[in-house]
Amino acid sequence: MAVNPKQQTYSQKPTEVTRRWVIIDASTAPLGRVATVIAKYLIGKYKPTYTPHIDAGDNVVVINAAKLIVTGEKETDKKYYHHSGYPGGIRDESLSELRTKYPDRIIMEAVKGMIPRNKLAAERLKRLRIFAGEDHTHTAQTPEKVEVTF
Repeated sequence: MAVNPKQQTYSQKPTEVTRRWVIIDASTAPLGRVATVIAKYLIGKYKPTYTPHIDAGDNVVVINAAKLIVTGEKETDKKYYHHSGYPGGIRDESLSELRTKYPDRIIMEAVKGMIPRNKLAAERLKRLRIFAGEDHTHTAQTPEKVEVTF
């Protein structure tokens, strides 16, 4: 099979990036399913113009983070660790304890673990907005509703 020499692989330029706003309801599917859909939209991998070294992802608004669904015994057994920087300063919290104080951190940690660890990761995470309840402050951007199926 002969290859046409005029065909070339398309590489998107930073000036050609178009971002849209999407809204995802976290109370419709388990944590892992929601996090993978969020990561897909933040990275922009679903777009036909996806280029690995260009940040072409979308802005993602997540609502109902406090009503997040987890399966099995994760509510009590799953631990989140952080360290103060001092000797013996490691602390842990269960998912249920973290849900009462900071429900947005559960989704943030899950999505952070699913995006590639490179120069673009910090910018991608800045475009993620998580709200504990149904109300959000981005109605002016008219985000499109994205369904998470499982």
